Amino acid sequence: MAVLVFSESDNGKYKKSSFEAISYGRDLADQLSTTCIAVSIGNKGEENLGQYGAHKEINVQGDVYQDFNPNTYAKTLSELSSNNDGQIIVLSQTYTGKSIAPILAIKQDAALVTGIIGMVNTSDGFKVKTTVFSNKAVAHVQVNQANKILSIIPNSYQVNIYESKSEIISHNINVSKKDLNTKILKTEKETGKIPLTEAELVISAGRGLKAAENWNLVEDLSEALGAATACSKPVSDMEWRPHSEHVGQTGITIKPNLYIAAGISGAIQHLAGVSSSKVICVINTDPEAPFFKAADYGIVGDAFDILPRLTKRIREIKG
Repeated sequence: MAVLVFSESDNGKYKKSSFEAISYGRDLADQLSTTCIAVSIGNKGEENLGQYGAHKEINVQGDVYQDFNPNTYAKTLSELSSNNDGQIIVLSQTYTGKSIAPILAIKQDAALVTGIIGMVNTSDGFKVKTTVFSNKAVAHVQVNQANKILSIIPNSYQVNIYESKSEIISHNINVSKKDLNTKILKTEKETGKIPLTEAELVISAGRGLKAAENWNLVEDLSEALGAATACSKPVSDMEWRPHSEHVGQTGITIKPNLYIAAGISGAIQHLAGVSSSKVICVINTDPEAPFFKAADYGIVGDAFDILPRLTKRIREIKG
């Protein structure tokens, strides 16, 4: 038995969440006294994945991988799993991972566990901790199926560094056009932004900023901190900001080390997407705003006053 880890890359660069998934896979493999195999598909990153815990890396190339298609990726991972006795497959719960995992579970006749936030406990069976009910509760799931697909929430597991390098093996998988039941017509990618699902620092704002032209206050602070920007649902609905920045129950779920929310009341739908943040700081003129109950730090004040002062102070500290 081996633990396979899908190592996601984008335009020849690994995502941080991939390193987290490999470290998770290695720690699990050590518990089970087995091997951790990292799988990269297409144009992979430059790093040797052995330094994050992989015992070996399998890289699969081919023209069919030029555009992402969940069916081709799932077939590739399924065949590699079968060929390497990979009863456990670990993925990061990114958009790509969420597209692949259910298809892969069907192909492998595997149990699929999503929303994982903790290491597997193998002392008494196979138990894993996950978030449920939009991050309002934690479940301890017992998995009895032989084949298992584990989907890890980004920023939920530490990245381990090893002083070793893994062997890189090139491999070909017979994937044909018959395996493509969708056709990619156009791909638009955002550039120059930190992906929200991978961001360790996030600055967010809501209707309290009053207009789209005031968003420079958020962008200035995010630039000073090296943070990603986000918004509440009403802001994206009014098209002040793109929907790709909407965090909440119907948007993106994030788990940064620090989440700063300015001018957001803190409705339960918004909290569902950000409550797993390690530290929450809320800025609001209303001392009775619900968000303060969920905050680690609260500032009762006007965002138009507080945000520029924070930005100025951070720039002073950074020199």
